[in-house]
Amino acid sequence: MNTSEIINQLGEDRELYFGAMTPPIVQTSNFKFKDIEAMRYALQNEFHEHAYTRGNNPTVEILRKKLAALEGAEDALVLGSGVSAISVAVLSAVKAGDHVICVDHVYSWTDHLFKKFLPQYGVTTTFVDGKDIRNFEDAIQSNTVLIFLESPNTMLFEVQDLEAISTLAKAHNITTIVENTYCTPLYQQPLTLGIDIVVHTATKYLSGHSDVVAGVICGSSERIARIFAHEFLTLGTIISPNDAWLFTRGLRTLEIRMERITSSVEKVIKYLEQHPAIAQVIYPFSPSNPQLSLVKKQMKAMGGLFSIILKTTNI
Repeated sequence: MNTSEIINQLGEDRELYFGAMTPPIVQTSNFKFKDIEAMRYALQNEFHEHAYTRGNNPTVEILRKKLAALEGAEDALVLGSGVSAISVAVLSAVKAGDHVICVDHVYSWTDHLFKKFLPQYGVTTTFVDGKDIRNFEDAIQSNTVLIFLESPNTMLFEVQDLEAISTLAKAHNITTIVENTYCTPLYQQPLTLGIDIVVHTATKYLSGHSDVVAGVICGSSERIARIFAHEFLTLGTIISPNDAWLFTRGLRTLEIRMERITSSVEKVIKYLEQHPAIAQVIYPFSPSNPQLSLVKKQMKAMGGLFSIILKTTNI
């Protein structure tokens, strides 16, 4: 399916709700069953059935299908925030005594997760410069179970060679997670490069109207089902049906919004690069970026974020 079909059609069985073009908000906590056996079956198969909205809800389910298809994944989960999606995905891959490798310069709450939260439970993390695959090789320990990536990373917009790192990780039976918020599935699909799990802070581009806080986890059906049954249900980091509806509405315009964002940011960057007060504009597709060939290999276009370095005068 193309992007338009996914965001406007996929998962929307309109004959089930009177032919309405807009899917309904199924604002309920509980569901009715015809008998005890039906209820028991739903509770035992909550990943696919509707038993209690803390797990699966029809409005959220529509959104899950769209997000998985956009990312090229078999399935997806939608959570109450981006950091919730990151934390749940990471917790699904580690246990006490494990070791994680994380790329430098990640989102602040991801940094907090690895430096402040996980050490309380015996999980250690080594941070590496992600520009060189050898840094990952050198950081691997006998108890390394996870490599966490953010490509491009926060502020500096450095990228990691996702295909090379996924190959390295698979050789050592290490899980890989990539935060793909900056690119969205339209501009980068890490799963096609061998990455195991993709996470998004959906508040930014995917929803895109500054009215929903949400996160997304994408991966194989087996992996997503396992996360659902354990970390997702246990921690209860759900998104409400109302927010899922708003998210779906926002997703309708993702393609055209990203096109406009990209064209606008190119104009802004061009202006800033000529500004006398600006020493440097940092963004993935900069002609002076030493990683430009890798950027072009992995990414179709850039999002709306960039950094600037101001010219200063020493006093």
